[in-house]
Amino acid sequence: MPQSGEEGGLAMVRSLLREVLMGREDPEGFFAMCVSILGHQETRARFLPVIQPLSSANRSLYSTLVSIYNEYFDKAEDDEFELAVTMSLLETQDNTRTPVHTSNGLYSSKVLQTGTPEFNCKEGTLLDSSLSTCRTVLTDENMAKKSEVKDNQSEERKHSKSRRQRRKAAAQHIVGLPRSPSGAAPVLLWVRRDLRLSDNPALVSSLEAGAPVIPVFIWSPQEEEGPGMTVAMGGACKYWLHQALSSFRSSLERIGSHLVFLEANLVKSTTLLILKALLKETGARTVLANALYEPWLKERDDEVMSKLQKDGIRCKMFHSYCTTDPYSVSTEGVGLRGIGSVSHFMSCCRQNPAGTGLGAALEAPVSLPAPFSWPQGIPLDALGLATMPRRKDGTTIDWAENIRKSWDFSEEGAHARLEAFLRDGVYRYDKESGRADAPNTSTLSPYLHFGQISPRWLLWDAKAARCRPLKFQRKLAWRDLAYWQLSLFPDLPWESIRPPYKVLRWSSNGSHLKAWQRGRTGYPLVDAAMRQLWLTGWMNNYTRHVVASFLIAYLHLPWQEGYRWFQDTLVDADVAIDAMMWQNGGMCGLDHWNFVMHPVDAAMTCDPYGNYIRKWCPELTELPDELIHKPWKCPASVLRRAGVVLGQTYPDRIVTDLEERRTRSLQDVALVRSQHGEYVDKRTGCDLVPLPPRLVSEALGSAQTPESKRFLLPVITRMEFKYQMDDPDADGAANPYNAVLKGYVSRKRDETVAFFNERDFAASVMNEGAQRRERLERDHRRMEGLPLREGPLRGTSRRTTNTKDRFSIVPGGAVHRTHR
Repeated sequence: MPQSGEEGGLAMVRSLLREVLMGREDPEGFFAMCVSILGHQETRARFLPVIQPLSSANRSLYSTLVSIYNEYFDKAEDDEFELAVTMSLLETQDNTRTPVHTSNGLYSSKVLQTGTPEFNCKEGTLLDSSLSTCRTVLTDENMAKKSEVKDNQSEERKHSKSRRQRRKAAAQHIVGLPRSPSGAAPVLLWVRRDLRLSDNPALVSSLEAGAPVIPVFIWSPQEEEGPGMTVAMGGACKYWLHQALSSFRSSLERIGSHLVFLEANLVKSTTLLILKALLKETGARTVLANALYEPWLKERDDEVMSKLQKDGIRCKMFHSYCTTDPYSVSTEGVGLRGIGSVSHFMSCCRQNPAGTGLGAALEAPVSLPAPFSWPQGIPLDALGLATMPRRKDGTTIDWAENIRKSWDFSEEGAHARLEAFLRDGVYRYDKESGRADAPNTSTLSPYLHFGQISPRWLLWDAKAARCRPLKFQRKLAWRDLAYWQLSLFPDLPWESIRPPYKVLRWSSNGSHLKAWQRGRTGYPLVDAAMRQLWLTGWMNNYTRHVVASFLIAYLHLPWQEGYRWFQDTLVDADVAIDAMMWQNGGMCGLDHWNFVMHPVDAAMTCDPYGNYIRKWCPELTELPDELIHKPWKCPASVLRRAGVVLGQTYPDRIVTDLEERRTRSLQDVALVRSQHGEYVDKRTGCDLVPLPPRLVSEALGSAQTPESKRFLLPVITRMEFKYQMDDPDADGAANPYNAVLKGYVSRKRDETVAFFNERDFAASVMNEGAQRRERLERDHRRMEGLPLREGPLRGTSRRTTNTKDRFSIVPGGAVHRTHR
């Protein structure tokens, strides 16, 4: 009951504040009692000075109370009247409140009193936006339980759009934070690349303990980097990580928690030592985290968890970073034929499903129990993730300015991009995701990499969209495949999987490498893509293929250089994905790219109007559409009117004879394959790859691999490489299996074809592909001495296998050889 007298009321409020600090009262109940004791006006005037000491003693609680205060006094008069009625009702109830954990992770309070209604602040009751005031619900307990079960069942059937709306609504509420009894040991939530509230298994599991939760992020540069030349954390990735951590800290503070930052230096301390010190300081007996799958990080995590468990600490890792745990994938029942392809990988996952499946995505909690006192951390800036270099005069080089302008680094930014994509871009993704001049991709890769959106959430939302492009969903399978390959080949970032290609002859031209890195090659599409990468930290998948093909096939620079540059400049730089794709592009991965992107013809395909070039190479803006992709073919008068001076305002081409460069690349491959014939299958012409021990054990059905034998597996090999082996010095253009994609030959002609066929953008590409198949068929028949077909070749997506073409034989089983 409110006491008469101003000082008596303040004394009671201060006494209640101590109850909040002891965990016996929640912040919202405390605020409600303040209004009841002091009244509306006195609470407005005196509440903030009363809680001011908390600003230094308990910053999280202080922030929560200030938020409740601001929200309450910002309400309209009619809402204030409704709150006053509810508070007066609460005042008459028994003050015993019991923390309740609801099924969706929300915490609330029940006011229990014989003969009075039960109040329960959970999803489905009416929550005021300023205060979790409770409305009367069904008093029949059985009916309430049945209703809750029915709601849970219907919840699973709702579309992702409804889920996103509920998440937005929940973010506007401030729910009372339960305080565990003083004897309850807190839970350490070890935060890594899972910087989100939604669908975070470790976070949700920490709530189930019914104890305070202490989220902690430990930055250990040496442990993160990994062995060899991994470059796991480049400059752009570190900058994104800094911004994402800042955003995640704000998200935690909005639900009454905090994020503690610590740094491990291998010289003075390790992650294990820091965790042990935290456990001792906080009294925590539980450590929860979401698993990482890079081999060196998994090895570190296994060691940490093992040693903590020996000390009696409960430790648990949750699977959420990939849709499939790469260490659980087995080839049993599928075999090894076709390994490296996404189809083979998906077959393995279907044949040997691990666990109970993905399940439904988890909702974000709207409150998180906080400890009585927080462990001492360091400022986020002290981690040095976003430190900018300085010039000699002391000024800062802000290289990330354009990256900041291009991205929203928050979890909300991830969901906003997903929603925008599902509203628009998803309907063009299947046929036009390669367009560089249109936003037809989701741009979610950096958010996935840092765990600001989970692959499970993304998959569920993609499936719930009316347009369900399998191509988009398969991207997650490619991601999982990359982590599986990295688990099999830990040296994937720097060591070629196919042994002969380790000695492939590469160029060491540093000026060519620098021109490629800075977008100064003289080929507009390559330059535009590399400038976009430098300024924004991103480019789409099609242009990544273009610049990789140019570096490897036309500049003859080693794929490792491309990998290292991507790792340093991409905001979504992922060791597994980058290493797998650069190995495949560099001709030494498990799955050869069966194509090479021509820098000019590819530009006509992905940027037919030159808009992409004009955006990132503005010096070429005035060139006509027909010539903007090949300015060296422009007449002098056109260049003069456009203000372009080749070699000055725009660079000259660093290489001019692309066909000659391609021929030399093929000849180099043929040379190393002939010199290392033991790694070439004589029957199929396929490369042979030594199997990693894990696959050998699966194939043999035993845990031991005979040391006297090595097992070699025929893997997918590009057709033109097989043909080139018969005539290593042959011209590349004459190879009937030439892998160079031509794309558009004439933009105007292909647009006319598309118009008359009433097709979209893909019609011209399909037409060009049909013409290429006809050309290959004619060349093949001439080689075999067969009569030429009359009319165009129709109805075949690829040339059919025949007995006279030994290059069409698919790889067979594994070959084992005995060491001599």
